[in-house]
Amino acid sequence: MRYRTLLLLFFFAGMMTSCIPNEDLIYLQKKEAAAATSAVNQVPSQPYRLQVSDVLYISIKSLDPQFVAMFSPSDGEKGGAATANELYFTGFSVDDHGNIRIPILGEVNVLGRTVDEVRRNIEAQLLSGYFNKEANIFVTVKLGGFRFTVNGEVLIPGTKTLYQEQVTVMEAIANSGDISITGDRSHVVIIRQRPQGADIQEIDLTDVSVMNSPYFYLQPNDYVYVKPLKQKSWGTGRTGIESISTVVMLLSLATTGILLLRNN
Repeated sequence: MRYRTLLLLFFFAGMMTSCIPNEDLIYLQKKEAAAATSAVNQVPSQPYRLQVSDVLYISIKSLDPQFVAMFSPSDGEKGGAATANELYFTGFSVDDHGNIRIPILGEVNVLGRTVDEVRRNIEAQLLSGYFNKEANIFVTVKLGGFRFTVNGEVLIPGTKTLYQEQVTVMEAIANSGDISITGDRSHVVIIRQRPQGADIQEIDLTDVSVMNSPYFYLQPNDYVYVKPLKQKSWGTGRTGIESISTVVMLLSLATTGILLLRNN
C-alpha cells in the first residue's frame, strides 16, 4: 500500500511539473498588469539612424536622364527592385568613417542621420552645384532592406532581410517559422547595437503590454534570441501525452525494480 501511494504521488508530481502550460504558448495575453487598461497605447517608433555597414539604395532622376546617369552607378538602374545580393554590389555602403561614396559628389557623411535627412542633403548638393530648379530632380533614398537575425528556439533560425520600412518582433519571429513549443516566449532577448555599445533587453511576448515597449519594433541589424524552457532540459515531455508516456515508463521501471528486490 505504501508503495502504491508513493507511485501515485510520483505520477501526479510528474504531470504537474513536466508538461508545458498553455499560458506559456499564447502570445499577447491580457495579464493582471494590463487588465485595467482597455486599449494598448502604441509607443511611437523613432526613425532609424544609419550605422556603419548599412547599405543604401539611392536613385536620382530628372528631365535629363543622360545627365543624371553620371551620378548613379553604371549597373545600379535595372528598372526593378534590387535584391539584397544586388544591393551589396550596387548599393552605397556606409564605411567605418560613416561615409558613402557617390559618383561626382564624392564622399557624403550619413552616420547617425535618417534616410530622409540624407535625401535632403543630396538634393541640396545637386541643386547648389549641378542642377537648377527647372531640372525637377527627384532623389530617392532607402535602406537596402530591413536586416535582422533570429536565433535560439525558433523553427528557422538565421539572418533575414525584409523589404519594408518597419518590422515588429512578432513579424521577425513569424518569418523564422515561429517559436518552437520548447521556446520561452516570456523571456525573448533583443540585442541592439548602439554607438556606445550593445544594448540587451528582455521582453515578454505573452503579455499584451509588450506592444508598449520600444523594443517591440525592431531596428535594422537587431539580434533576437529565444531562450529554451526548462522542460527542454528536463526531457520529461512537452505535452500532456508526452509527459504521461514518460511517467508511465518511469513507473514501469520502478515497479520492475521493486519486484526484483522482493524476489531477491
